[in-house]
This record gives sequence, structure tokens and C-alpha cells, in this order.
Amino acid sequence: MTLRPILIHPDPRLKKLCKPIAEFDRDLGKLADDMLETMYDAPGIGLAAPQIGITSRIIVMDANKDPDAAPAPMVLVNPQVTWSSDETNVYEEGCLSIPEQYAEVTRPKMVRVHWQDVTGKEHEEEFDALWATCVQHEIDHLNGTLFIDYLKPLKKQMITRKMVKLKREMARG
Repeated sequence: MTLRPILIHPDPRLKKLCKPIAEFDRDLGKLADDMLETMYDAPGIGLAAPQIGITSRIIVMDANKDPDAAPAPMVLVNPQVTWSSDETNVYEEGCLSIPEQYAEVTRPKMVRVHWQDVTGKEHEEEFDALWATCVQHEIDHLNGTLFIDYLKPLKKQMITRKMVKLKREMARG
């Protein structure tokens, strides 16, 4: 497994619409393993392929926040929300591509998602609470949407300026 560098906003690759995955081969399995390792190392609860510069429809997540529970990694290839509840939840979201910035985002409390695993087998499951927020956040990445796109323009602009400054500082070393 290989740790992959995570892109920082603003990066044009984070705003691209990702292509569906058609080949379920060893390379896809390796990508999924690398993404999980990168997500856990960051540390985060979700990671989408565009965050590591790959414009393919694959996400990984593990929203199990209980430190005493075993990890519950999930790999979702070509995920799509097929149903969402009218009831909503508000979570303070963050993003590995927008480090140390958080904001409240309102999303459906429950969603049903259809996806394939790394072998191409189809799955469907309902997610609730934090898992629902996480899967929606990651699927948004596949569509070129960041959590800050849900914020008021001034707040979004302020966070973007902080990220530009952070990237400048990182480039200087």
C-alpha cells in the first residue's frame, strides 16, 4: 500500500466530474487499498479519488468514530444516491482537501446508496446519521462539489483565501 498526497483546495482537479469505473481489476483493488491507507493516515473518515488527483468514481470511508470498535472500512465504486429522506441533519463538516476548516452543512439524515465493490459486485444500503453525511460528502467530490459550496459566498471566499495562503506556505517549505 502507498500513501498518496492529498490535493488542497483550490485545485482544478477537485472540481471535475469523475468518470464511471468500467474495469474491475487488480489496479482498482490497489487504488482502493492506497485510498484507505491515505484516509486513515490523514486521519479522516472518508476520501474520494479526486482528492488524490484521480478522476474516477470511487470513494472510501469509515465513519465508525468509536475508538474501541474495530475499523469498518468501505469501498464504494460508482456510488449513487437512489433515495434520500426528507428529514435532515446538520453536521459540522471538514475535508482532508480543506484542512482545519469546518462549517455546518445540512443534508438528508438518511440515504440509500447503490454501488459496486472492487470486483464489480453490486450493493445497496441505507446509511443514517454520520455515515449518511459522510457518503453524501464523498459522492459530492465525485461530482466536483466541495462542502464549502453549500456555504454563503463570503464564508466560502474566506476559507478559499486561507487555503491559497496555506498552499503558498507549504510550497515555501
